[in-house]
Amino acid sequence: MLTLAVILALTQQGLWSVDTTFGPAVRGDISVRRETMVWSGDSVRFVLGTDSGQFRGARAGGVIRGFWIQPPGVTLGQAYATPLELRPAGANEWRGRVVPLADRARVYLAIGRRTDGTLVGTFRDPEQNFPGSWLQFNVVRDGDSVRFETPAGQRRPMKLAAAYDSSARTFTLSWPAFDRVVVLRPQDSSSAAGLFPRLPRGTRYAYHAPPELRDGWRTAPAGKVGLDEAVLARLVQQIADTNPLDARAPLMHSLLIARHGRLVLEEYFAGYARDDVHDTRSAGKTFASVMVGAVHLDPDSKVKGDVTVGNLLTHTSGLACDDNDDNSPGNEDVMQSQTKQPDWWRYILDQPQVYPPGTHYAYCSGGMNLVGYALHRATGEWIPELFDRTIARPLGFGRYYYNLMPTLDGYLGGGVRLVPRDLLKLGVAYLNGGTWDGHRIVSAEWATQSTTQRLDSTVGGDGYAWHIFPITVGGRTYREYEANGNGGQFLIVVPELDLAVVFTAGNYRDGGVWWRWRQDIVGKVIIPAAR
Repeated sequence: MLTLAVILALTQQGLWSVDTTFGPAVRGDISVRRETMVWSGDSVRFVLGTDSGQFRGARAGGVIRGFWIQPPGVTLGQAYATPLELRPAGANEWRGRVVPLADRARVYLAIGRRTDGTLVGTFRDPEQNFPGSWLQFNVVRDGDSVRFETPAGQRRPMKLAAAYDSSARTFTLSWPAFDRVVVLRPQDSSSAAGLFPRLPRGTRYAYHAPPELRDGWRTAPAGKVGLDEAVLARLVQQIADTNPLDARAPLMHSLLIARHGRLVLEEYFAGYARDDVHDTRSAGKTFASVMVGAVHLDPDSKVKGDVTVGNLLTHTSGLACDDNDDNSPGNEDVMQSQTKQPDWWRYILDQPQVYPPGTHYAYCSGGMNLVGYALHRATGEWIPELFDRTIARPLGFGRYYYNLMPTLDGYLGGGVRLVPRDLLKLGVAYLNGGTWDGHRIVSAEWATQSTTQRLDSTVGGDGYAWHIFPITVGGRTYREYEANGNGGQFLIVVPELDLAVVFTAGNYRDGGVWWRWRQDIVGKVIIPAAR
């Protein structure tokens, strides 16, 4: 294991990085004439050539509002839709600004020596955490070639080969996460913002209240809402002092806390900032429940045979779909890697019934996505439009990116990208009985019903697309419900304390690390800080 002292001593001798963007090519100001668009009543669509992107929307007065759809990229496996407004710019002409989700790759490589003199290499990939933060490599140089090999006995053996240019001190290798050749160049550790939680290293953090912006948030010092500011400052400092190359390091990207409706802590790490959207992974599944409540879709509505919306929301459909079983035909990775059926709604609908609905819990992203099929069938709306109407606009979201299936229907199995401040709003809305800043998101009844355990604990402990994990502190147990996702994406709500917490992080593939934060950070630090 590389200690922090070793890493700091290595500087340019042992740290390399690549930070590159593969696209999308279409970005910035766009001008569109009427003859290039397809009109159907108020509906408006156009497609750019060579699969560069497309737009779908509708005219409202003189303005055309809708979504820009960018195609999948090198590091982005799905297409994404983001709101775009086109305003009149002359006769039969409209203009807008396309701001796509960056198709970005960042990789860091640190090489040091063990006490026996052998070389050890550690890779960090903030966006995907490939090959996993626990994985370190033996480094063997043979002239202009370098081999990275996992030590014998590893559960997941892996080998990487690189060409080494001794004059430029660069490594050139094919990066397996997205199968592209990258060149890692010497990196000064003092400027490795995407690797270290905070730069410069060793600086001390002083608590400060978040700024009040025009996004609906009211802010306050933590002390004004009964939270110990010194405790929160120590927590942020602990995160800032993290050695990101430790095998079990918490690779935190943001930490936000709201109490009594006020945002009181907002901190970002590893090069992330307030305006940066973050992948919510499976925490985005909870939006399925919110939309069901917003449109008053009956959870007893049947979707396939006796399988109901409620079964899908609680992962108890009984279909052959289990994300924790690599051999399950409905497994999310299996579904998304196959190309025979691009309609993922139909793919899950075609899976056989293995258990009677409601009798067996199996975590199923494809089943949660099937809630989108039920919502579309009930409302006739495209899922990104429904999300925008029922969630994003009432909650005052800033920029966000909704991930799509190959058919360009919205995917509800997780993966919406948004800023953490906006994710936290959902928790406060539910604490307020379903309202945010005067806007009703869901009814008070649905806010309670969906966050109440729906099943016997022998079957599963979920509400309707909310996970429920009571937190015990000093012999006292607090009711809790949460949205969570791979890597450490959390929206944690503690109603008794009128408290909501958001984490975003990069510990993908490392559930043993991020799964502990509910108890170790919220339970052992934040709740005890409340008065």
